[in-house]
Amino acid sequence: MGQVQGKVALVTGGASGIGAACSATLAREGAKVVVTDIDEALGKQTVSRIQGDGGEAVFLQQDVTQEQRWAEIVAETERRYGKLNVLVSNAGIGVGSPSIVDMTLADWRRQTAINLDGVFLSVKYCIPAMRRTGEGGSIIMMSSIAGLRGSPILAGYCATKGGVRLFAKSIAMECAQANDGIRVNSVHPGIIDTPIWGKINNGGGQVGHNAPMRAEELGRAGAPLGRAGQAQDIANGVLFLASDASSYMTGAEIVIDGGITAGGVRRAPPNQ
Repeated sequence: MGQVQGKVALVTGGASGIGAACSATLAREGAKVVVTDIDEALGKQTVSRIQGDGGEAVFLQQDVTQEQRWAEIVAETERRYGKLNVLVSNAGIGVGSPSIVDMTLADWRRQTAINLDGVFLSVKYCIPAMRRTGEGGSIIMMSSIAGLRGSPILAGYCATKGGVRLFAKSIAMECAQANDGIRVNSVHPGIIDTPIWGKINNGGGQVGHNAPMRAEELGRAGAPLGRAGQAQDIANGVLFLASDASSYMTGAEIVIDGGITAGGVRRAPPNQ
């Protein structure tokens, strides 16, 4: 307990899934957490659970694509807690398409606005706040294994997550050059059992174009560990990057994917 005691953290997309797990974990470990999300009802539920467990958190509604709202979020964070130490730039969406030629420009732009523009705005407004503390800070950008390899039905998503990966490395170098004590790293989840999978169609697979992807089935079939991961698995990695235990890490990527990007295996039957 207390791995981020005394720190103030901002988590975007914190109302559900990985964002909610990150928010709860950071609060449990001593951080004051600002949870933002476009979903006000779920965001308030997440904060209520954190408070019920003895943590300190506040919910602020936010569309991460709106620049003015970023200025307001950071100002309110500093007003309430006096500083900002940790940013988890997690908000994102996934838009599937059976082929890139079938993807609409509106869907491409909506996904890019949230997954890339939102991350750009997060560092644009949070880095100055971190510098004002004089304590340095940790920026954690949520990418994906889709930012490390391609997918035939998620080309647009891969483009955004690959962009996040290199953006994180570039901002890490920028902060290192400025000698401001701010570290920047990316996290790359694999198949994690969260609500996002129910919002991505399977791109015209065998069960029908509009059928949702099922994380547990995908995990059993695709992950060498034979299962989907849980949001807490990702939150544990985020906690490490937010804490001083990772003080010599910047420009790095943490892959939490059950072995998917390492290779393929034929698993032995259980108990053998």
